[in-house]
Amino acid sequence: MPDLLLELRSEEIPARMQRKAAGDLKKLVTDALVEAGLTYEAAGDYWTPRRLTLDIRGLTARSKDVHEDRKGPSVNAPEQAIAGFLRSAGLNDISEAHVHTDPKKGDFYVAHLTKPGRGAEEIIAELMPKIIREFPWPKSMRWGAASSKSGSLRWVRPLQSIVCTFGPETEEPVVVDFEIDGLKAGNVTYGHRFLSDGKPITVRRFDDYVAKLEKAKVVLDADRRKEIILSDAQNIAFASGLELVEDEALLEEVSGLVEWPVVLMGEFEEEFLAIPPEVIRLTIKTNQKCFVTRKQGEADKLSNKFILVSNIEATDGGREIAHGNGKVVRARLSDALYFWNTDQHDLPDMHTLAPAAIKFDLDLSKPLDQRMARLDALNVTFHAKLGTQGERVTRIKNLARALAIRIGADPVLASRASVLAKADLTTEIVGEFPELQGGMGRKYALLQNEHPSVAAAIEEHYKPQGPSDFVPSDLVSVAVALADKLDTLVGFWAIDEKPTGSKDPFALRRSALGVIRLLLSSDWKIELLPIFQDAFIQLREEKIEQRIEHFEEAQAAQNSGDVDGEEDVTNAISGFEKRIRGQLSERSQPILLDLLAFFHDRLKVHLRDLGARHDLIDSVLKPDADNLLLIARRVEALVVFLNTEDGKNLVAGTKRAANILSAEEKKGTAISDMVNPDLFNDDAEKNLYVAVNQAESQAAQAIQKEDFSGAMIALSALREPVDSFFEKVLVNDDNADIRANRLALLSRIRAATDAVADFSKIVG
Repeated sequence: MPDLLLELRSEEIPARMQRKAAGDLKKLVTDALVEAGLTYEAAGDYWTPRRLTLDIRGLTARSKDVHEDRKGPSVNAPEQAIAGFLRSAGLNDISEAHVHTDPKKGDFYVAHLTKPGRGAEEIIAELMPKIIREFPWPKSMRWGAASSKSGSLRWVRPLQSIVCTFGPETEEPVVVDFEIDGLKAGNVTYGHRFLSDGKPITVRRFDDYVAKLEKAKVVLDADRRKEIILSDAQNIAFASGLELVEDEALLEEVSGLVEWPVVLMGEFEEEFLAIPPEVIRLTIKTNQKCFVTRKQGEADKLSNKFILVSNIEATDGGREIAHGNGKVVRARLSDALYFWNTDQHDLPDMHTLAPAAIKFDLDLSKPLDQRMARLDALNVTFHAKLGTQGERVTRIKNLARALAIRIGADPVLASRASVLAKADLTTEIVGEFPELQGGMGRKYALLQNEHPSVAAAIEEHYKPQGPSDFVPSDLVSVAVALADKLDTLVGFWAIDEKPTGSKDPFALRRSALGVIRLLLSSDWKIELLPIFQDAFIQLREEKIEQRIEHFEEAQAAQNSGDVDGEEDVTNAISGFEKRIRGQLSERSQPILLDLLAFFHDRLKVHLRDLGARHDLIDSVLKPDADNLLLIARRVEALVVFLNTEDGKNLVAGTKRAANILSAEEKKGTAISDMVNPDLFNDDAEKNLYVAVNQAESQAAQAIQKEDFSGAMIALSALREPVDSFFEKVLVNDDNADIRANRLALLSRIRAATDAVADFSKIVG
């Protein structure tokens, strides 16, 4: 079977685009080949900074002939219809068609058409220009003289050559002949830009292509480049009595910057080690794409040595390269040291911060308090429709305090942590490295002797970020994290900027999942709708419920003689506030129920990821169910219950009862409001009635105690009476009163089980 080798060589491709681009190329080419009627045994994709390569093994040499039977008109059809059939089928004369007979429709014409297969070379030559021209780069460019023409080739960087060879191992492969914008496919490539001799390299197929590139100082396999870099970096660090601080994302990026990795060690002055380790690491990583090292066995202490990866082998062993990188690293660390020191000193505009200090009860002798005061004083916008960061901090503070009381956290600490949670946004280091927000706030909080729980909450209130991130356990952290996420969600729902399809610019799905994980991880029984309402009211307070409005309303009432004295003014203010809040409640209900439905969708995804069946989740979810922990517990109890024989049979019996009720309700059949035991004429009815009363009572008591397993056990007692009832009793009795009474009994079964789950939604 022939193999296909494809290489697209260009100027340097950004490292972040390489892996995806190679995958996209593989998918586009293989999908197009299969659609054209070819098959293949295996396909591999490879990339370096300057090339994307495909190795497709066992590609069929020719597509199969395609046979098609095209049905035509009746043999008695008008000449015009027959002529149209001949044209559409590509026949010259009706004698080329065949006559088929149908017992009902009689004789009709059929054209037996055969579309001959095509050679793989022809198919590849036809497909490749279109794939290259329409390749989905995130960003692309035009170049050279052709760039002035409309429709000229675009590529991520100027495309320099194309290799495309095809053929079996036992024969000399051929060059697939195609051209795009003057660039003709061939069998010639080039090695490393600096380390090779620059001579053209003629290749035949993938194996000799890889070998010849290796001789020309190009390691084609990105994963092998990563292994080389990691192994050499670890060895160099170990030889100096150090260990490498591994960074998978940086390793991936660096492997995309070099075709021939050469690992070296540089150093900087030890005085820079006074900077927090994460700042040093980010400074060196971001600016120089280098790895840091630490002393062996001391995870929190970095050394002043760093690892860099060069793309050339220098004659001096890389000393000048390491020295040059060291100079740049020192300059960057000097900036970081300045930022670190500046953040711990007083701000120059202290005189403007007093109003904010009063508003948030800040101590302006403390650097982090100053940063929070500046955040408020500058009126930094959070969102045009949701106000400033200072206004948002006020809302988070109020929510966090209320949540702290619910979960047993210290409300004073929760308030303090909420006030300082966003303060580090105005620090110099976070301005340089936004990814350190939270972490630097914690460091600065500890430096000014904040309570450890306050410091932890400042860092952890952003978490969990995603399904694999850790969930905070400190109660103050949980309160502030919940408040931060719930304020965000309620805010964007209030202004109708919800996620749509795959678009979620404000990461609201992630925020909702974070709330879910926070609530479920520590068994917090919190009803969300009242918190949604509180958050919604806070959002509207400045527009609707300002204190001046309350006072003016009360003052007007006093002047009109409706109230007397300060106490009556206060009562009038309170009454006005209650009326406003009542209006808000009516207006906000659809919005907040929609937000709750969004939480339900996220909870379904989360529970399904944990292994729960979708139908079991749907069976316990009600539109107003806002205690997510109790929903999860109901699902857990239901899973256990349905793994028992009683559970399976009870679901079957209950669904049968529900189906009968539904059918009779649609017909308008009379159903009694209450079950009348005097109308029973069979022991099975009596036994079921007694069992339902007992199960309903016991299940209700268990649910009251949030013992859903106990409720399931209570309901399981219905299994035998329900089975016996359907075996011995005819529900649709000729006597209308008896029928209505028996349907009422079925309604009691449905009501009893619905208290735990809607069994009609359970599959099977």
